[in-house]
Amino acid sequence: MPDVEIDGARIWYTVTGPENGPPVLLLHSLGTTHELWDPQMPALRDSFRVIRYDLRGHGRSTASPGEFTIEQLGRDALAVLDASGVQSAAVSGISIGGVTGIWLGQNASQRVSRLVLANTAARIGTSESWSERMRAVREGGMKEAADLAMPRWFTDEFRERRPDVAARFHAIASSCPLESYVGACAALRDADLRRDLHRIMTPTLVVAGSKDPSTTVLDGAYLRDNIPKAELEVLEAAHLSNVERPEEFSAVLTEFLFS
Repeated sequence: MPDVEIDGARIWYTVTGPENGPPVLLLHSLGTTHELWDPQMPALRDSFRVIRYDLRGHGRSTASPGEFTIEQLGRDALAVLDASGVQSAAVSGISIGGVTGIWLGQNASQRVSRLVLANTAARIGTSESWSERMRAVREGGMKEAADLAMPRWFTDEFRERRPDVAARFHAIASSCPLESYVGACAALRDADLRRDLHRIMTPTLVVAGSKDPSTTVLDGAYLRDNIPKAELEVLEAAHLSNVERPEEFSAVLTEFLFS
């Protein structure tokens, strides 16, 4: 598979679907990989040119040591679009991928034809909460970080019903390099994109999880109310709503992309 070098990182990406299909760029969450979007591929791959990549330092992508910024992650996304030969794409991001999508909508609007912001916020948590998480991960390691992520990512009911899925994502999170996870936490610690939400003129779909403890329905409503052309859908799920409610998520996603 191809990759692109930018700012001390080698970003691995993959492109699926018809070459002349409308391009869709999918951005995954902290501690996961491009595989987060596997549940949506059956709904997308026959009609869209689907571009996925691993966040710097995650999965097959590398990163230089140190903290990341949302601007840096946004420029990684643009580099992947450039390497794929795509001028403009629909962008769909979950969690930190959604924050990156907000940055793209604010700073590279000509590259974004539609915007999907799932389980995210213009400001996630606080500087103190992210600094505490960074400290805890350094002390406890990535297995402990994965343990703590499970009740944020999935409801108790889903983890009991689909322990195989929960175990798979626990393994993905556990294998994330600690320094890269902490580096991405720093990007969320410092990112506050609330002030310029009004600059996003791209048609936007906000997806929130009714049981998401990390980015709440109120966070989703804030995005809807402050982005001029935004609408909100709420799914009965925790933080990884596209995995917990794959059919419902895929349905609202494709309806929005085709509209």
